[in-house]
Amino acid sequence: MASVLADVSVVEREDIERSGAFGLADLLARLPGIEFARNGGPGTTTSLFVRGSETRHTAVYIDGVRVDSQSTGGAAWEQIPLDQIERIEVLRGPAAAVYGSDAVAGVVQLFTKRGKGAARPTAALTIGSYNTVQARAGISGSVDALDYSLSAGHGRSDGFDARTATAAGHNTDKDGWRRSSVQGRLGYQVSAAHRVDASLLATKLRSGYDSSATADDQNHHTLRTGSLAWEGRWNADATTRAQVGQTASTYETQPSFYRTETTLENITLQHEQRIGTHLLTGTLERRNDELFNPATAFSANLRGKRHQDAIGLGWRGDFGAHGLQAHVRHDEDSEFGGKSTGSLAWGWAFAPQWRLTASAATSFRVPTLYQRFSQYGNPALVPETGRNVELGLRWAAAGSEASVTAWDNKISNLINFGPPGPCVDSFGCYVNVGRAELKGVTLAGRTQWGAVALRGSIDWHDPRNADTDKVLARRAKKLATFGADTQLAGWTLGAEVQAAGARFDNATNTQRLGGYALLNLFASTTLMPGLALEARIDNLADKDYQLARTYATAGRNGQVTLRWTTP
Repeated sequence: MASVLADVSVVEREDIERSGAFGLADLLARLPGIEFARNGGPGTTTSLFVRGSETRHTAVYIDGVRVDSQSTGGAAWEQIPLDQIERIEVLRGPAAAVYGSDAVAGVVQLFTKRGKGAARPTAALTIGSYNTVQARAGISGSVDALDYSLSAGHGRSDGFDARTATAAGHNTDKDGWRRSSVQGRLGYQVSAAHRVDASLLATKLRSGYDSSATADDQNHHTLRTGSLAWEGRWNADATTRAQVGQTASTYETQPSFYRTETTLENITLQHEQRIGTHLLTGTLERRNDELFNPATAFSANLRGKRHQDAIGLGWRGDFGAHGLQAHVRHDEDSEFGGKSTGSLAWGWAFAPQWRLTASAATSFRVPTLYQRFSQYGNPALVPETGRNVELGLRWAAAGSEASVTAWDNKISNLINFGPPGPCVDSFGCYVNVGRAELKGVTLAGRTQWGAVALRGSIDWHDPRNADTDKVLARRAKKLATFGADTQLAGWTLGAEVQAAGARFDNATNTQRLGGYALLNLFASTTLMPGLALEARIDNLADKDYQLARTYATAGRNGQVTLRWTTP
């Protein structure tokens, strides 16, 4: 029932492979209600906006382990290696009553592969434009009570100049990237009732960017996530799960030195109890955050720590054609004290193919350690808070579905960079001065028209600064995605269109970024059992567009992939 009362998208490995996307943000932007901005090519600083909110307002998990930055706030999307992800679940809408701080606009859950059955090796090789080469190999399977999955990948690209010709004083070199990653997952069914799991993901990314006219500016990223979990199924109606996880991420720039290190630790204990048509959940959680920024020529060492303890309760139940779901959660922060959130959702299946849903939720996001204790930090900052209401209508029948969802999310105490005064730096300080209102409507659907599978979504957004009545920077008021594919003579042939309306690059809405529409084509076929050939052309019309002012995007580009899996 949870899935039908929420606005959720699921992306499987087959969809990830067909997308041809290098980055997670590129892929997610093809889903309803999501767009992104990036300062140059793949591997550079990337922001993801769910329903027009800030990038820090989306909670991100890898195999249940939280990923975040205590510097900028929010996940560093460019860090996450998409080639190691097996499944993605995207929840649009606040979920702080379940996940705590940060889930103001949505939640993205990423899952690595879990092995099953006989040993199954896989391999893939991609060659594409800009001298791009990517390779990935792995093996997964199970032996008696033990299941396993292991994969590794490496890729590189010469890239393109990260800045446009209109950007004055930048280095006109190509800004490429190199990434290496490894993923491992091990599970053991101790008995019919008990199971233990361990997972690990590690990646290293180096990418070029332009900050000066002469230097070869480079980003250096590392990301490591790991977890150990136990699950006990006491009977058909009662399950307990405990998990310990840690994330360590670093970001460093050279030759102009800056480095930030974030370490997150999570301990979670959850119990689910089903009583008839009702499901009760209880959660205890401990989260530790740590930030370390070594000294630079302009700043001293920065080291900070904090923790949050939380208790959450949930209930859902069905009453004939009606479904109800409620969650409450209380987080006790070592710096800010207590914060309580709640959500309530209702669904009504008023006809066999139709369901009406309505929900309301509160949310919050605590300031990062950098926002409070850096040279620009303000110890007086308080958490950002949100209040959201939404209404949805869904229809599904015979493999086709359509939906319309409307929402209104009001965010208070928004943290912006303001004038000097509250901090020691004369350049400026972080302050709680902002209010935002995020309103919008999404239409989405898919169907089969003869031999052609069709899918698409249209979003009308109005993400505004409630104080100035200006549209939030780098967010379009109209978004659309459409796709079609069919089978012909042993080939899968398809086309996609991604479109976005005009945006503004700055908060005062004086620097306009034009709208754009991109046409992508893809094709795939099976050459022999276990061996597949895939090809893509993105931005077929070679559209010149910008996601951020004076930063370049890829022109027409293509790639070919050979993918092998044991038949």
